[in-house]
Parts: sequence; structure tokens; C-alpha cells
Amino acid sequence: MSKFNTATARPAPTSPVTTGRVPSGRTHEGAPGHARDAKGELFLLAVSNMVGEDTFYEKAGDRDERFRALVHRVAVADGEWLARFLPWLRGTANLRTAPIVAALEAVRARLAAGLHGLNRQLVDSVLQRADEPGEALAYWTSRYGRAVPKPVKRGIADAVRRLYGERSLLKYDTDSRGFRFGDVVDLVHPAPAADRPWQGELFAHALDRRHGRDKPIHPSLAVLRARAELAALPVDGRRAVLADPARLAAAGMTWEALAGWLQGPMDAAAWEAVISSMGYMALLRNLRNFDEAGVSDEVAGRVAAKLADPAEVARSRQLPFRFYSAHRNAPSLRWGHALEKALASATANVPSFGGRTLVLVDTSASMTGGAVSARSTVTPAQAAALFGVALAARGERVDLYGFADGVFRHRVRSGVWKGASVLREVERFCARTGEVGHGTRIAEAVRRTYSGHDRVVILSDMQTMSGHYGGGVGEAAPAHVPMYGFNLQGYRHAAMPTGSGNRHEFGGFSDATFRLIPLLEAGRNAGWPF
Repeated sequence: MSKFNTATARPAPTSPVTTGRVPSGRTHEGAPGHARDAKGELFLLAVSNMVGEDTFYEKAGDRDERFRALVHRVAVADGEWLARFLPWLRGTANLRTAPIVAALEAVRARLAAGLHGLNRQLVDSVLQRADEPGEALAYWTSRYGRAVPKPVKRGIADAVRRLYGERSLLKYDTDSRGFRFGDVVDLVHPAPAADRPWQGELFAHALDRRHGRDKPIHPSLAVLRARAELAALPVDGRRAVLADPARLAAAGMTWEALAGWLQGPMDAAAWEAVISSMGYMALLRNLRNFDEAGVSDEVAGRVAAKLADPAEVARSRQLPFRFYSAHRNAPSLRWGHALEKALASATANVPSFGGRTLVLVDTSASMTGGAVSARSTVTPAQAAALFGVALAARGERVDLYGFADGVFRHRVRSGVWKGASVLREVERFCARTGEVGHGTRIAEAVRRTYSGHDRVVILSDMQTMSGHYGGGVGEAAPAHVPMYGFNLQGYRHAAMPTGSGNRHEFGGFSDATFRLIPLLEAGRNAGWPF
């Protein structure tokens, strides 16, 4: 009888997040836990880390200290790997604060170890929005004092040359910031970019503005001059300007600035005057305000078209759960189709599996007990459900279950991506939270639901309880069946050995790491996604 050349024989590819094969610790719920190597632990923590935020099992301070310690280890051991990872984390995984903190902590560790290459580039690579140079300086000085190392200053100066412009100054240079644009210029002394001859005057204006010097605005700064002209108008004459949206746009007028400038209500006329110049995120967060103000269907149609545009979705770098949040906050039918299309673009890397697939979504207390960040109302369980429904909707034959102490089967209505509402399907799934208890019993959920499937996908924080019947998560399905854990919290210990043997782990709040699964399905080794 053949032992190896059987019908189920297939290549056993490897994946990048690897653990020890033997348990060396415990999950937060007491089951045997497998330690990852430093890069794997940092990767999974970084792709789900909002920095300064409590999670169910970790206080913010403990989580942030673990993050810093991992960054320090990896920065010294393999700075080249980190130099590839951090721009990906910022630009593809769409995280903002974690890569900034990681870059600064990496530079600190590398300088302490006598490593001087890469440091300037690390800092520059993660600063992608004009308020982030100030954010970086605020982090460094609040933690390490006002003595800022030259590589940090130079990396920030490089970013300032790329990012500082008239419109960004009007948007982000406010009294609410500890580090104003002028403070940043004072500290890092950026030289104007060669292709921006007006930038020297902008830097000078930022300094004047910061120090209260009332000097004329240089003629080369047309946007700032246009804003000054609007500011000089008497309050009782300002609403007349709403009839000229181009003038508002030319003055870099954001919706927040418009509300203060008018010193009156943001009614339909005010919103319609500024909508054409609003950014994607601003539109997404104000859909309810548009409805309540009575914005016309014609203007709403233009908003919806922008929200649904795949190129705009990509440029916006919105995490998929943001579209679910927008849907919950503004359930008006006129936004529904646009948000569905936007979500489809934002989850483009979620694979369409052939054969039979078992998808398990964790609805336990640790996944529902808090939001993904202080500024969000979406829980990790809801983010997991969104990916779970996407997998169920796109796959050939998918069995979708929620689990906690027990399991419940959730049948996704047919044709979801061809007309029915994915977002409402997620709502329907999430309404069942608590139906089967609040514990986390991953292995038992797999055993109760596995029935000859071609693969198993688990969306969870992976902090499982010990099973009643012996055997870990990795042993709950046959060894030849691929099992993919999608980790939404990045805690220290894994619930199963991963990286080989058909057991693999990914994670995060974006769809970015889903792109590794098709490689593994094809029997090819999958490296880091950057």
C-alpha cells in the first residue's frame, strides 16, 4: 500500500510567517501557543496595530512596547528587510501611525548599534501626508527629547520637500497641532525642491505665520493670496461666494474651513459649493451630512461616481471596513450601490476559491469587545465578517460559519456581487453575534464544521481556548488540507504552527496579504508581500 503517492499528495509550499513546531507558550485564553520569529511577529502586529490603542488582551502601553522591541530587533538584524516592509505597510497595507513609529524607532536602534546607512530613507519612506512630518517630530520629541538625530531631520526634510504646498498648509497648519509647519521648517531646515521654485517663499510664510509676523503674502503663492482675499470679505457677504465654487477651490477651501468662514449653517448650498473639491475620505465621512442638508440628486450622483471609481478607491487608501462604517452611518439608498462597488475594489485581493471552502469567522468576546481604533465604531469581528462574506460571495462552494463557544451556519444570499448587498449581508451576519456564546474555541469549531472541504480559512484573533477533546487547531482538519489563519489582532502566540505543512497565517485590516493565498494554492512558495 502506498504511503506517500496518494490522491491527496500535493506540493507543501512555505509561507513567510513562521513559528516553532512545538508550543513554547500560551495564547491569552490558555491554549498551547507557538512563538513566531521576530519578523513574523512584527509583521502580524504591524498590519493590525493602530498604536496607542487598547485591545481586548493588551493594554496600549504593553502593546506599543512589544512593537518597539520587535522593531529594534529587526532593524539591527535586517535593516534591508525593514526598508522594504515599512513603505509597503504605509502605502499598500494602508496603515499610517505604525510605520511612522516603526521608522523612528528603527533609526534609534540602528544608531545605537552604530549602523548609519538606510536611516534617512527609512524616515522619508513612511511620510506620505503633509501633516506627518509634524507627527514624526511630535513622536520623537515627546519620547526622546528635542535632540533630534541628523538622519531623522534629513528624512523629514526630504518628505517636507515632497509634501509641503499651499493647500496642505491651509489644511493642516492649525493651532491644534503641537508642531506647526513653521516649527518643522525651523527644526529640519529643508531646502526648496528644485521643481518648486515657490517653496522657499512658502517656508518663509510658514515661519511668519507661526510667529505671528504680519507680512504680505508673496505673489508666487496664489492660493494663499486667494484665501486671504476671502478672509477679508465681510461675514454678511460671504454666502454670495457659494455661487462660485471655482473661487472657493482656488483658495484651497476645505469643508471644515468653509463651515468656520461662513459662520453659519452648512446647508445644501454650502455643501454643493465645496463638494467638488473635497477629498475621498472627506466625502466618505460626510454622506449623512449630505443627506441631512438635502444635497441635490445631481450632486449626490457625482459624489457616488467618485466613491465607486476604482482608481479613486486605490488612491484613497481606505481600509475595507471604512466602507462598512460609511454604510452604517449613512444607510440612504442613493449611496448603497457606490459603496458596494467601492468595497469590491477595496477587497480585490480576496481570492475566488474553486472547490469547497470552509470559512470560520470569530464572533467571540475578544473580537466584539471593542472597536479597531478609538475613532472607529467597527469591531474586529465586523472586519472579519466583511472578509468572510467576501470569500463566501466570490468562492465556488463556500460554507460560512460564525463561531465562539459553538458554531452557527450563515447562508450568503446568491448573487451578492451581481446586485445584492454585501454590506447588508455583513450586517445580517453581525446581527448574530452572541448567538453561540462568547468564548474562542477554534479547534472545536473546525472539527464541528469540516466535512471534506478543500481548504479552511479562519478569521480571528487566534487566541483560542484549550479544546475539550485534545489536539490543537492545526490538527483539527486533515494534514493535507490547507488551513489559512487570518489574524486581525497580532497577539504574540499563534494558535498553530505556521509557515509550512499546509498551515499558514496572514493578517491585517486590509486585503493586502490575501494576495499570497493564490501562490500557496498553486503549490508555490510565498514570500513576503513586498
